[in-house]
Amino acid sequence: MSGGRKPDTWWLPRGVVALRARIFEKVNGDRAVTLPNATYGPEVFERVYAHPAAVGRSAGAGLSDLFWYWLSPGPEVHQEHLEPGPRYDEVAATTRRMLAGGSAELTAAAGRAVAGVLDRLPGDRISLVRLRDLVMPAWAEFCYGLVFREPCPPYARELITDHAADVINALKCTGLRHPRRRARLTAYLRGRLAAGDVPHRLPESLSPEERVFYLQGTFFNTAVVQLSEATAHVLLALARHPEVQARLADDPDDDRYLTHVLDETMRLYPLFGIAHRITTDEIPLDEHTTLPAGSVVCFSYPDYHATGYDRPEVFDPDRWTSLSARDAHHIPFGMPANRPCPAWRLSPLVLKAAVREVLRRFRLDSTVSHTRSVPHRAPCLMIPRGLDPGARLAPLRAFLRARDGVEDVTRGVRQLVLGTVMVLHARRQRLAERYFEQTPPDRCPVAHTGGVDG
Repeated sequence: MSGGRKPDTWWLPRGVVALRARIFEKVNGDRAVTLPNATYGPEVFERVYAHPAAVGRSAGAGLSDLFWYWLSPGPEVHQEHLEPGPRYDEVAATTRRMLAGGSAELTAAAGRAVAGVLDRLPGDRISLVRLRDLVMPAWAEFCYGLVFREPCPPYARELITDHAADVINALKCTGLRHPRRRARLTAYLRGRLAAGDVPHRLPESLSPEERVFYLQGTFFNTAVVQLSEATAHVLLALARHPEVQARLADDPDDDRYLTHVLDETMRLYPLFGIAHRITTDEIPLDEHTTLPAGSVVCFSYPDYHATGYDRPEVFDPDRWTSLSARDAHHIPFGMPANRPCPAWRLSPLVLKAAVREVLRRFRLDSTVSHTRSVPHRAPCLMIPRGLDPGARLAPLRAFLRARDGVEDVTRGVRQLVLGTVMVLHARRQRLAERYFEQTPPDRCPVAHTGGVDG
């Protein structure tokens, strides 16, 4: 799902776009509420998101069956979907420990990984790439290093990349799931764990098979996907705003301005569209309205990030010169009081390293649309530094624009069809619902409250 405020494309008839959105909305049932909305603004969004009763993760939400379907295998031990309690605490602590490292070490590792994929591009002509596809093998290699503390072999990089691409394509409804493709990575990780090749203490509350799923879901799914998406967003924003790109290229050591670019990119194109929580107790919205226990609350990051800013639809890194990300409506890594992303420290470090490595070698140019969901995987022209593109650039830019428009039409229809198929298939499988029906109470600290499907 896009989770954005605008439809994926204006080329597609509005009725088809509206139908697709309606299908996904119905998954949550009639007891779901999305914040912020016309009645409850950003202040209510913040208060409810930080409320101690807004902690249910999967039990009782119609969306859970769908997200578990997309994230299989192993969504039941994915850190994002574990219910609160000792098991989650142990898993979260393990993730933080595995992501820890010195800034210089992490920056160097990210730079090497990105340099490796850039080395494959020709240095004497313009390359047409899709940015997400370009950088995903680099982040696969980087995350492999976090887990195994050794260089990533090509075979493992390919397994991780294929798995991560399959997950994100299914999530965006641009392709169906390929369980066998995902199972190949599962088998690889199972063998490595059995051989004792993981130099980390993994959660004792997880079985050997669950530890495989934990590594696959947390590091080789979410981490690889989110870093790839974030990099594609930043680079595409630079490609579409040459004045910002030129300023960074002229002074690559200006860390403050690069921070502003990252903040503005994550504000306008947040990696999370909708985060849903299930309430475990009553939460007041105002003096007249209270959310009952078992309600599904959907927190819209794009809508929240659009409040409190002048011209919120404009990409303007300079706005952060007089704004503090801490005080603005800006939560690129989630709400600090409600399970923020464990990579909140690591991500800006390594993203900066990636951007600097790219701009050191290439000038970026793109005429494609830029939406939060970036379903086209960010097509872009990579022009080697020192190369004069001359008259070749104009027809390439025109080709990009035309192809983007044609692909928008066909992709929108494909997303509607494939999304509907997967929603129906997920509802038949009932992965989350069946899990919580069968899971002993001590493995599920938050009881099934009925929620929107009860």
